[in-house]
Amino acid sequence: MSNLEISKLLKNIATAYTIKNEKKYRFQIIAYQKASESIANLNGEVSDYFKEGSLELLPGIGPSIRSHLEELFEKGEVKRFNWVLKGIPKSVFVLTDIPTFGPKKAFRLVMEFKLENENTAINDLSTIAKQGKISHLEGFGEKSEKDILLSIEEFKAGKGKTTRMILPYAFETAEKVKNYLQKESAVKQVEALGSLRRRVSTVGDIDFAVATDNPSKVIEHFINYPFKERVIEKGEVSASILISGGKQIDLLVQPVEAFGSLLQHFTGSKNHNVHLREYALSKGLSLSEYGIKNTKTKNKVLKKYSSEKDFYEALGMKWIPPELREDNGEIELSIGSKLPKIVELSDIKGDFHIHSSFPIEPSHDSGLNSMEEMLKKATLLGYEYLGFSEHNPSLNNHTSSQIYEILKKRDKKIEQLKSNKKNVRIFKLLEVDILPNGDLALDDKSLELLDAAIVSIHSIFNMNRDEMTRRVLKGLSSKKAKILAHPTGRLLNNRNGYDLDFEIIFNYCKENNKALEINSWPQRLDLPDTLVKRAVEKGIKLVINSDSHAANQMELLKYGVFVARRGWATPNDILNTMTYNNVANWFNS
Repeated sequence: MSNLEISKLLKNIATAYTIKNEKKYRFQIIAYQKASESIANLNGEVSDYFKEGSLELLPGIGPSIRSHLEELFEKGEVKRFNWVLKGIPKSVFVLTDIPTFGPKKAFRLVMEFKLENENTAINDLSTIAKQGKISHLEGFGEKSEKDILLSIEEFKAGKGKTTRMILPYAFETAEKVKNYLQKESAVKQVEALGSLRRRVSTVGDIDFAVATDNPSKVIEHFINYPFKERVIEKGEVSASILISGGKQIDLLVQPVEAFGSLLQHFTGSKNHNVHLREYALSKGLSLSEYGIKNTKTKNKVLKKYSSEKDFYEALGMKWIPPELREDNGEIELSIGSKLPKIVELSDIKGDFHIHSSFPIEPSHDSGLNSMEEMLKKATLLGYEYLGFSEHNPSLNNHTSSQIYEILKKRDKKIEQLKSNKKNVRIFKLLEVDILPNGDLALDDKSLELLDAAIVSIHSIFNMNRDEMTRRVLKGLSSKKAKILAHPTGRLLNNRNGYDLDFEIIFNYCKENNKALEINSWPQRLDLPDTLVKRAVEKGIKLVINSDSHAANQMELLKYGVFVARRGWATPNDILNTMTYNNVANWFNS
């Protein structure tokens, strides 16, 4: 089974548990939802982890689900899964892919109208809605019927919450909505919620919380967003709209004095919140989006919190950065005041992965702006240094001597810039292909013109794990090869990464003073946060690069910082928080 099939299966198990008894199976539902999402975003196939006996390395997968996965691969089915899914038609799981269709709603419609054919269930339900048969059901009505029909149409058109957005797209979309909301004077504070606020690499939907003393005014302003396609729902304290591009935006409002409670409640992952509530209950406290109650007192007065900092402090904890709220030990460290100080954008002193328009006749795409223009942008960003790292000249179109002459011209150009521009120091780097046999696409003579090489894979992605690992290690073995760029090769929502044995890669980098890149390009965000955390735990140097092909793209580096923060990286873990001299010494080490 593929990762996508396994992810869908686990999601279906969570759905089935919800239908059978949501209260009784609350923890199982959360566990399967988390496991489903984790596998959907995994680099490498779960089946390979099973074959190698390393399923315990899968992030977000507990011992129970891990044992079920083993049973699935060994026997082709899972006895427990068969029990959970028994009695629930497969068409239910088809309907739950439609926005606004929760498990119980889907089950009710399937059973009521006998929608037993999973291949036709959506079209059959659409026909039933057009015939006006749903409005007569208890608990539905004409509006519900119209909403169901609209949701089906939007699902078929790819709108709503059906496709996860890559983080940069979601972030930029949210910034536009946030800027619009802040134009209303009744909005005292506005923050994104959920996976977007935690900076997860892909985001399912965009939710906002607003602190206000005038909810109706804020909601009216929100539903008049100039780029909306329609208003999905409008209530007294919440509203939903569909905007250009078919994305759904949800809004929650809360009085200023309780805003911190709401923010905390709707930011953390489900596992973080469950763990936090269990900890609170052990202290006789009950948590909600409205505040904290002391269950040991008779009147159980609700205490409200305007800030998250005060909310966490009321539990005897330090404030936890949103990016860390995934139940990976952050709660225990917060209680002990031992949370790491994770890296911030302001810590970054330069960018090593920059493609200028210098005529290097590259193997891949060239940059759009000149070196001078990119240095000017680096000055505006307050950088201490910049590393030019265009793709190596094409091997197919040049001999080794021709490549050397091209790089000599580039070397001369950079030396001229270094003598004329003193405010931003320059490193002579190059992004060099690791060929299928592990050789680099530059010979040693050309490599000597560089301060260091950023090595990467741009071809033949279908090697097995052992072959690809050997290829990367051979490429990194060159003295000049110091950084492995976009290490997994993934393209979000488009291509899974190639398969590498990262334990071997990590050990090699540690022993040979090599660094792994966190590539900030929107479709990459690579190294993924789960691997960043493992690299940090092993003490491996990381570097956050923008992979810019234009001067304005240098601002994309913030997305790499988001990934680093989710991986618990501190400034000490990141190479480009170091001063120029320290970086130069590291390249020469």
